[in-house]
Amino acid sequence: MRAALVTVASLFALAACSPDPAPAPNGAGAPQAQSGPAAPAYPETRTTDQRDVYQSAALGQVVIADPYRWLEADVRVSGEVADWVRDQQEVTNAYLEALPGRSRIAQRLSELWNYERYGLPSERGGRYFFTRNDGLQNQSVLMVQEGLDGEARALIDPNTWSDDGTIALAGSVASPDGSLVAYLIQEGGSDWRTIRVIDVDSGEVLEDEIRWVKFSPLSWAKDGSGFFYSRYPEPERGEEFTSLNMNQAIYFHALGTDQSEDRLIIADPETPETSWRGSVSDDGRYLIINSSQGTDGNGVWILDLEAEEAGPVEIFEGFANNHSYVGNVDETFFFRTDLDAPNQRIVAVELSDPAERRDVIAHGDHPIISANHVGGHLIVQAMRDVASAVSVHDLDGALVREVALPGLGVAAGFSGRPDHAETFYSFSSFNQPGALYRYDVETGESSVFRAPQLTFDPDDYVVSQVFFNSTGDVRVPIFIVHHRDVTPDGARPTLLFGYGGFNIPMRPGFDVRRLQWMEMGGVFALANIRGGSEYGRDWHDGGRLAEKQNVFDDFINAAEHLIETGWTSPDNLAIEGRSNGGLLVGAVSNQRPDLFAAGLPGVGVMDMLRFNQFTAGRFWVSDYGSPQDPDMFDVLYGYSPLHTIPEGRGYPATLITTADTDDRVVPGHSFKFAAALQAADTGEAPTLIRIETSAGHGAGTPVSKLIEETADKWAFIAWHTGLEIE
Repeated sequence: MRAALVTVASLFALAACSPDPAPAPNGAGAPQAQSGPAAPAYPETRTTDQRDVYQSAALGQVVIADPYRWLEADVRVSGEVADWVRDQQEVTNAYLEALPGRSRIAQRLSELWNYERYGLPSERGGRYFFTRNDGLQNQSVLMVQEGLDGEARALIDPNTWSDDGTIALAGSVASPDGSLVAYLIQEGGSDWRTIRVIDVDSGEVLEDEIRWVKFSPLSWAKDGSGFFYSRYPEPERGEEFTSLNMNQAIYFHALGTDQSEDRLIIADPETPETSWRGSVSDDGRYLIINSSQGTDGNGVWILDLEAEEAGPVEIFEGFANNHSYVGNVDETFFFRTDLDAPNQRIVAVELSDPAERRDVIAHGDHPIISANHVGGHLIVQAMRDVASAVSVHDLDGALVREVALPGLGVAAGFSGRPDHAETFYSFSSFNQPGALYRYDVETGESSVFRAPQLTFDPDDYVVSQVFFNSTGDVRVPIFIVHHRDVTPDGARPTLLFGYGGFNIPMRPGFDVRRLQWMEMGGVFALANIRGGSEYGRDWHDGGRLAEKQNVFDDFINAAEHLIETGWTSPDNLAIEGRSNGGLLVGAVSNQRPDLFAAGLPGVGVMDMLRFNQFTAGRFWVSDYGSPQDPDMFDVLYGYSPLHTIPEGRGYPATLITTADTDDRVVPGHSFKFAAALQAADTGEAPTLIRIETSAGHGAGTPVSKLIEETADKWAFIAWHTGLEIE
C-alpha cells in the first residue's frame, strides 16, 4: 500500500456561503472619508553591539552589525522578548481597532466561511475516510463511512482537544484493512507531530504514542502490524522551536510496543544533515526510501521487506535531481523524475538492473507535477500555462484519454490502488470553490461525490490570464480576478500576491478570503513569477541561488504591468506573500518603495545571513545558497530584507505577520525586520507587526484565528489603498 495522508481540508479550497446576497462592489480609489487610526508611537527596541564577520567574494572580510540579535530568542523562554512582543501588540492592536470596516470584514468573513466542506476521501477495506467541516469549526473532523452509500460518522474530532482550537489533526492514514487509523497531532501550529492510533470500530485510542516526528510520511506495513515513520532525536529542553533539525531517521513502530523499542530502518550519523523518508510500495513488499539534504533533489533506495538480511538497493543517487515513486508491478517500478527532463518524465526501472531506465511517458512541453498508479493505469497531472491538465495512460505510456475538467483551474487528488479503478479528485478555480468527484479509470466517467452549496454566482467574477515581459525578455503569466462590475480606471485598490521559490507553483485555486476582497470591490492578481515550477525545472532554476533577483524583477514588473494596463496606481496597490513570499514582499518593498501603497509580509524569511541557523532553515540552502559561501554572501546580502531597508525614502504601509510557535520560519526574522523598519527613516506610513499566539507557520491554524487575521489585513490594506468599506 502506498503511503497516503488524509489531511485536514485545505483552507485554500473553501466555498463562499451566506444567507445574504453579496453586496455590490464599492467605488475604488476614492479618498477615505472615515476617521482612521492615529500614527503609531513605536515601543523602543534596545540595540546591542553584536557584529559578525563574513567573507565576501567581492570585498573580502565584511563586518555586519546585528543589533537586534537578542530578538531571535524563543518568546516562551526569554522574558525580554515576551515583553517586546506585548508592547508591539499593544501598538498594533490599537491601530487595527481604529481602522474603519474591520468589524464588518470579520462579520462577512464568518458568513462566507460558514458552509459545509469536505476533504478528499480515501478507501481502505471498503471504508471511506475523509474530513468534514460543518462551517465555522476551528478544525475539520475525520469521518468514516461503510461503502459509498453508507452513513458517515465522526471518528476523530480535534475540536474537543482544546478550547481555542489550536490543537489540530495534521493528517491520518488508515491501515490496509481499514480497521485502524494512525493520525498526527499538531499543537500550536508547530511542525512537530505526535502519532496516535485509533480503533475504527470501537473508537478506542490505543496506548501507542510516537513523539518528535517532523516532515514525515506515515506508511503502514502490509499486514497492519505497524507503520514506518521518520523522526528526529529529542531536542534539548528550551530549544524545541529553535534548534536545527538534524539526524533524521526512519523507524518501524510495531503496534502495542513502546517507542523506545521501535526498529531503526536507516540513518546516517556521519552526515546528520541528510533527511530520510520511507513509504511502502503498492504491493506492500518494498519500502521506497528517499534521502535529501535540502528542498531540491533527492536520492532513492528500495528495500525488500520480505527478504531477510536484504539491504537497500540504490535507484537514483545523489541530490542533483528530483524523483518520486509512482507505483510498481512486481519488480518493475515507475518513477517521475526531472533527470534529463526539466518538465519531468515517467520512467520504468527494473529492480534487477536499476541503471537502465525506460521512458514510459517522455519529456514534453508541459511540466508533469504528479502521477498515480490506479486501476492498472497511470493518471498524470500536468500544468498548461499553470492550469491543470490530467490524462490517463496505460502502463506502456499510451494515451487512453484526457480527463474532462470543469474549466480553467486546479485539479488535485487521483490517488488510489493499482487493482481498483476508483479514484477521487477535487477541482476549484478563483471563482469556483472546490467540488469533489469520483472518477472511474475504466470508463472515464466522473460523478460528483460532494459539492458545496453556493449562495453566490461564480459568473459574477471574471478570471483572466495575461502575460508580460520581464528580465531577460521572459514571458511571465499573471491572473487578474475581479467582480464583473469592476473595470480598470487607473485607481482600483489591487492586491498582488506572489511566492517565487522552492519549485512550488502558485495555482488558480479558490480562497474565500480573496473572494471577500473582490466582493468589496478590490482586484486580486496572482503573478506566476520565476522560482516556482509553473514551467518546470528551468522556471525554478531561473529564480533561485544567484538568479534570485529575477524573482523580484518579475514581481516588480507584474506591478508595473497592472499600472500600465490601467488597473491601479502606486497609491492603490498592495502586495502580499507568505514565508518565501514574505521575503519577496520585504525585498521588493526595499527595492521599489515608490511602487506600493501597502505590504503584507507574512511569516517571512527576512535575515538572509542567519536563516540557516534555525530549525528547518538549513534545508533552504538549496534554493537560497549559503551565507558562508563568499559568492552567495554577496547575493544574499544584496537583497536581504533586514539589511537593505532604504533610508530617507517613503515606504509602503507595512503590516508584518508572524506567530509565536512558528518553528519553520522562526519569528525572530519578523521581529528583527519590524524593529529595523521602525528605527529607520522610512517616512510617515506605519510599520506594524501582528504576532499570533499559539500558532505556527500556517498549517493547523484555527478558522477563528484565520478570520481575525484576515480582517486585520484587509482593513489595513483597504485603508491604505483607498478602498472604502461599507
